[in-house]
Amino acid sequence: MSKFLFTDNDWTFPRLDAVTEAIAVIAAEELHLDTYPNQLEVISAEQMLDAYASIGLPVYYAHWSFGKQRAIESGQYRRGEMGLAYELVINSDPCISYLMEENTMTMQTLVIAHAAFGHNAFFKNNAFFRQWTDAEGIIDYLAFAQRYIAQCEERFGMDAVTDVLDAAHAISRNGIDRARRPRQLSAREEEQRWQERERYLEQQVLEIWRTLPPAHTPSTHSPDIFPSEPQENLLYFIEKNAPHLEGWKREILRIVRKITQYLYPQGQTKIMNEGFACFVHYHIMHSLHAKGLLTDGTLLEFYASHTAVVMQPDFDDRRYSGLNPYALGFAIFQDIKRICVAPTEEDRRWFSFAGDPDWLKHIHFAMREFRDESFVLQYLSPKVMRDLHLFSLHNAVDEATYRVSAIHDDAGYQHLREALAQQIADSSRPPDIQVISVDRWGDRQLRLKQMDQQALDLEEAQKTLGYIQELWGYDVHLDIEDQTLTVPQPRPDDEP
Repeated sequence: MSKFLFTDNDWTFPRLDAVTEAIAVIAAEELHLDTYPNQLEVISAEQMLDAYASIGLPVYYAHWSFGKQRAIESGQYRRGEMGLAYELVINSDPCISYLMEENTMTMQTLVIAHAAFGHNAFFKNNAFFRQWTDAEGIIDYLAFAQRYIAQCEERFGMDAVTDVLDAAHAISRNGIDRARRPRQLSAREEEQRWQERERYLEQQVLEIWRTLPPAHTPSTHSPDIFPSEPQENLLYFIEKNAPHLEGWKREILRIVRKITQYLYPQGQTKIMNEGFACFVHYHIMHSLHAKGLLTDGTLLEFYASHTAVVMQPDFDDRRYSGLNPYALGFAIFQDIKRICVAPTEEDRRWFSFAGDPDWLKHIHFAMREFRDESFVLQYLSPKVMRDLHLFSLHNAVDEATYRVSAIHDDAGYQHLREALAQQIADSSRPPDIQVISVDRWGDRQLRLKQMDQQALDLEEAQKTLGYIQELWGYDVHLDIEDQTLTVPQPRPDDEP
């Protein structure tokens, strides 16, 4: 009697159950993965497009931008200009994995290994996710947010709610706590506390502005300067300190801020997360085949899909669109294993763990303790740099040509690794815009300052200032190097 889990490519729910059970055994016994309970859902292409529009979240509040994104991607899909993901996975407890109903049984097996065990284990064990997210409470909180915003639309009108959401979304990436873990509350606690916040917060905030000014003009070092030090979380500062912002608007800012905070680790670990999931599915698929549970034809189909996912086009290939996070992450995790079991002399010079036969220990340590920037700094090897044909170019605005800033020697590899890590870090950060002062005793203007050197689109920056000004209720200014941006005042003939 055949031991194969399946011999034709039509999926059925009993087959999905059998495959999941077989994968769970390998994940536990061979890879020692610690995962959340799994919840698998098979969805249609239309449902996958819906999930795309809501950033993959299973419950979300309504906003016009999601519908716009849905219409764009739906049109591209129907014209054949884009494909759909084979799966989506949610960082929740239980971990929810969406499988496309169009997938073959081979692909369902692959994506269960990839998402339900690879991503799932990463979500549960990576330090960044453990520190910054609450997998157990996120679904309930999303349901609370959806209900609350729907109630606001009924009470205050859809246009008023949309205006607040537009402004909150415009500065959401500048609404993240990066230096401390935000306090986690259950959805029930959130729902109980929002009524209390709505009742008292505005009164408490107004106390700031009712205080009489001091008899003297505050000096630069006066304790009366507000805030006492620059504040990087714009959403939080406005939510807590805007002089006349209604309570329901403050609650919407809080909702957008908390959901953005929940998504923050995903942007910081894209390379690692996808690389680890690919490493897991690669091991599991080969183990299933070695146990006689998959046919040779199934393994060949897997190779075709896996190779397409981790392919890295060269810089002069028309398909090149930057570094493929799947390719880079998978290559590094595979290389950690190689360095342990078959190290070269070069590996021994670069890595203290070279030759340690317990490769699984080092895979787990890398998965748990790093994010993309530090992962690359710690584990990107000269071999992977050569395999992916990585090189570094120096581009100075006052020079007519590029300069190759590193070659393939020890010093060049070190420079290349540091340059790539810095590029990854820069790409995941928004411009560093911070609150530096509020004129409490005068016209209550809010002054912001750019603290880094990222190039800003001045037109877009001015539009964003307009959103901030709508929330703050008074003038807002942004200092950028040697200039100050303000929101243009409407001319009399522009007013309705």
